[in-house]
Amino acid sequence: MKDTWKKVLFEYFLITISTLCMAVGIYYFKFPNNFTFGGVSGLSVVLSPFIPLSPSAINFIINALLLILGFLFLGRGFGIRTVYSSTLLSVSLSLLDQIAPLSAPLTDEPLLELIFAVLLPGFGSAVLFNIGASSGGTDIVAMILRKYTSVDIGRALLLSDLLITLTAFFVFDMKTALFSLLGLISKSLVVDNVIESINLCKSFNVVCSSPDKICTFITETLHRSATVFEAHGAFSHNHNYVVLTVLKPYQAVALRRFIRENEPGAFILITNTSEIIGKGFQR
Repeated sequence: MKDTWKKVLFEYFLITISTLCMAVGIYYFKFPNNFTFGGVSGLSVVLSPFIPLSPSAINFIINALLLILGFLFLGRGFGIRTVYSSTLLSVSLSLLDQIAPLSAPLTDEPLLELIFAVLLPGFGSAVLFNIGASSGGTDIVAMILRKYTSVDIGRALLLSDLLITLTAFFVFDMKTALFSLLGLISKSLVVDNVIESINLCKSFNVVCSSPDKICTFITETLHRSATVFEAHGAFSHNHNYVVLTVLKPYQAVALRRFIRENEPGAFILITNTSEIIGKGFQR
């Protein structure tokens, strides 16, 4: 029970930090430059000239409808975390507007501001997606597509936001619309790469003549497990063993150093992997 509460608190800590990152990126870099990238915030800005409601009111209505869809298609747990993140994002944007208002771009370099407008919200969205949450808006549509189709999360975001960004070509000037389109494409790549980096592990295939020392180090020092196969050298015809294990990056450094010092004749194959399902990893 205690471990469960620790996990929940840590998840909400990550949600809080990620959402605040998004708020800073949106308020200080996205809004002043009219970068839409799609999303509910972009849709609200696009619709506000044609609807007798403020962008914040339009944003609230659309987010409420999408949260209902999230509850229906993704489950109650998703909805609770997303309601928290969506509410925190709205409150944070309002507080920034009151405490440190900004009505014009920070610099006269739109490309520089575009980079921050992509990186900060992209990083925040990726962390939220990785723990099964979202800041609301069209992110919910993307997660529904991810659950019921084989579309990657970045591509799902691209599909759900593309129409909104294209609409910006008819509302804003060409320069702003082109920057928004570039931002949309860049954000989808950032999200995919951040998610992959968060889940990154190192897969080891170690060919050696004596696996006992290596296995002992893996199990007793790194507190991981390993699988040992018998192998036969195609060229040398020697009888060898293959030790297979998957480790976190910091553990991989320790194992590589240990093998070099204690089994210098071992052949080591190390590959990056981000999709691992099983005990000790994703379930």
